[in-house]
Amino acid sequence: MTGHAPLPDTGGSEAAPRAERTPTELDRLAEQWMDALLELEPELHVELGRPGREGQYADLSPDGHAGHAGAARRMLAQVRATEPADEVDRVTRAELIRTLDLAVEQHEAGFWQRDLNVIASPAQGLRDIFDLMSTDTPEDWEHIALRMQNLPDAMDGYLASLRAGIEAGNTPAIRQVTEVLAQARKQSGAGSFFAALAARAPEPQRPALETAAGAAIGAYERLADFLEHELSQKATPADAVGREIYQLASRHFTGVEVDLEETYAWGVEELTRMVEEQERIAQEILPGAGVGEAIAYLESDSSMQLEGTEALRAWMQEVSDRAIAELGATHFDIPEPLRRIECMIAPTDEGGIYYTPPSEDFARAGRMWWSVPAGVTRFDTWRELTTVYHEGVPGHHLQTGLALYQRGRLNAWRRFNWNSGHGEGWALYAERLMDELGYLGTPAERLGMLDGQRMRAARVVLDIGVHLGLPKPDGTGTWTGDDAFPFLAQHVNMNEGFVRFEANRYLGWPGQAPSYKVGQREWERLRDDWIARNGRDLKRFHAEALALGSVGLGTLRQALLGS
Repeated sequence: MTGHAPLPDTGGSEAAPRAERTPTELDRLAEQWMDALLELEPELHVELGRPGREGQYADLSPDGHAGHAGAARRMLAQVRATEPADEVDRVTRAELIRTLDLAVEQHEAGFWQRDLNVIASPAQGLRDIFDLMSTDTPEDWEHIALRMQNLPDAMDGYLASLRAGIEAGNTPAIRQVTEVLAQARKQSGAGSFFAALAARAPEPQRPALETAAGAAIGAYERLADFLEHELSQKATPADAVGREIYQLASRHFTGVEVDLEETYAWGVEELTRMVEEQERIAQEILPGAGVGEAIAYLESDSSMQLEGTEALRAWMQEVSDRAIAELGATHFDIPEPLRRIECMIAPTDEGGIYYTPPSEDFARAGRMWWSVPAGVTRFDTWRELTTVYHEGVPGHHLQTGLALYQRGRLNAWRRFNWNSGHGEGWALYAERLMDELGYLGTPAERLGMLDGQRMRAARVVLDIGVHLGLPKPDGTGTWTGDDAFPFLAQHVNMNEGFVRFEANRYLGWPGQAPSYKVGQREWERLRDDWIARNGRDLKRFHAEALALGSVGLGTLRQALLGS
């Protein structure tokens, strides 16, 4: 990290112990809220690996959302009336108040009425949960069939909420409606995920699965018809959500009040720095070449390419296993349950790479998923190495796994809590850390890391610029959604399908994309400030910070530095 304190020695310190702690009143409230979430959102049982509520979905109707907000208000009052007993409690109280307050604010602002985008809305979530469901036993297949049978009711509740948005004049952008319509048609067509999953069922369960799959496919047909014939007629023409909604979304994703104009200006400067750094490395790869020429040169080198998704999966697994073994012997204390990660090719082809945490008991390993776009069969290892570190170790797998491992110290809600600025910021910090530790050992691998960092800087500029309608850096007017794809194509060296999906993602999920770079910036500042106060012991800094679990960036600074 240019301009930051050099890495200290790593010997002599130990990670925070998995110490037992007597639960407090705030722990009791946090556990009570966790139980409430499990009741309100039964899918969490699958995510956490807890038995119960098999096959059930959250109530996505207007009444369901109102019930969720009401529960948050009641818990918020109790938490505010309870004083912390120790430092752990202080963090718990701060995070409960922050997240509960935000849940109420977002409900009152009608986020639930326009909850439709290409990557993280119920349109995807109703299907995505199947990726985490076990298929090992006949009972597992019965649970899958039950969930498919329940999907139509969940979909109807979701459609009722979107219709409430139409009545209130609070609708998503037409671009998101059009893109999700294509996704819904895919799930209701001949190549539906549900039909393919039913075909995998053992013979005794297959007839029931095929019937259930038909119900799920029918639900997505209704979604597609609704999007095409109802919502598209009332959708918002502009992609921008405006300052008020954006500020609230940004606070949700970062856990801190972001100065949007300052962050936009910093993003422009950071993007310039990334371009200049890439240009320097391009010269190392091919003297006299620009970045595009250096990338073309690397893409022609078959020694740094993988052919086919199975080769990709095996390479991801090899890189991940090696990082766990080596970093666990030097720079991090990695408990045994976290030394297993499963690298997977996702059953979808929408694009994107993501991580799903292990179950609470670590029986289901943490998983790195690659959703490979249709037709893509070749992968460049120099470009993707840093992504494996981002999703695996020392990125998300280490971060979320260490939080889950703190069972004797953190209540269940603290172990489960997630903040994007903290989590994605850590993952970008981890990418740079691996470069500093020598794991990106060639100019090509560093160029690949910078390719991702440049993309993250570009989307700070794009995301804030579009949604606030700010002036473009080149002086050619103010940002609109139509600027997104050409701007990203200039700064992201990936295939057109990936870049277009990413552009649509940022336009439909305001505030999320900048949280990566904003979080990385804060992690780097925190490290420098912590070292100035405590000395050059990076291993101890990482151990203390990650032992907190995922918290908002404001809470993180307060917990580590008291300011």
